[in-house]
Amino acid sequence: VQLQASGGGLVQAGGSLRLSCVVSGSINSIRGMGWHRQAPGKQRDLVAALTSGGSRNYADSVKGRFTISRDNARNTVYLQMDSLKPEDTAVYYCEADYVDYSPDGTPVAGRVWGQGTQVTVSS
Repeated sequence: VQLQASGGGLVQAGGSLRLSCVVSGSINSIRGMGWHRQAPGKQRDLVAALTSGGSRNYADSVKGRFTISRDNARNTVYLQMDSLKPEDTAVYYCEADYVDYSPDGTPVAGRVWGQGTQVTVSS
């Protein structure tokens, strides 16, 4: 599984951005995907998650403002970010959790990351 993230940029507070994460490789092995972010000097935190069954989870700080979605035809997961705040400034990463199988049938779980995309919100 490989991930390619894009869509970051500079936006004023109150504005919107949409991040995209294109998935390639063993797509059928994916069990869930998410977006994380990391601000300078801080740990990387989960922002939004989407399971293969369609369940969505959000960090409290972004509930009601961010929406995670997917387009199966385009093998793409999106993060729509509205009402952006300066504290949303960070590098955003998409990730995928997958389960693959070794030749003897042993399940092998793993996580892959896309490259980060910078989001900067000015006040």
